[in-house]
Amino acid sequence: MVGVEDGGFSRESLDGSIQKALLLSVLMRKTWVEEIRATTITVDGLDATNRLCDMLKGWSFDAVMLAGVSFAGFNLIDPRAVYQEYEKPVIVISRTQPDNVAVRNALIRHFEDWKTRWSIFDKLGQIHKVVSMINEPPIYVEMVGAELNWTKTLVRATSVCCRVPEPVRVARLIAHGLTRLAR
Repeated sequence: MVGVEDGGFSRESLDGSIQKALLLSVLMRKTWVEEIRATTITVDGLDATNRLCDMLKGWSFDAVMLAGVSFAGFNLIDPRAVYQEYEKPVIVISRTQPDNVAVRNALIRHFEDWKTRWSIFDKLGQIHKVVSMINEPPIYVEMVGAELNWTKTLVRATSVCCRVPEPVRVARLIAHGLTRLAR
């Protein structure tokens, strides 16, 4: 199982340079971290999908779990492109219910290429509410290359410490820790 998350970033640049953010993937076998790979992506750029596909090369995995679709602002990972490249299910995990109306409005307001970016959201399909742990709030999932029942089973099996599946939780902890160290 692969979990993917980004580190924090600042939109402000002291020298006017293009801002970069960390994108991290963690390969896990059950609850054990097998390997970690990291790269940088452009804040609000369009390089996250290609960067992730490069990071996944040579790994053997059953599925990819993304911590959302937007990384480094609105640098979007296209789950369908990742699925087509590796023929493995891609599960998009959200801690809160996505508000795609607000996302679409933000894209229209801030990006000339908003239609290209919006098409990634538009292709995803239905958002499903999944209770991953008893007595915890639900998480929200979208999937490419997987059925809902399989996804629910996977999410529940990998949610061992909290309601967020372990691959995404571990990727988040590492990415945010490395980003803090770099500041």
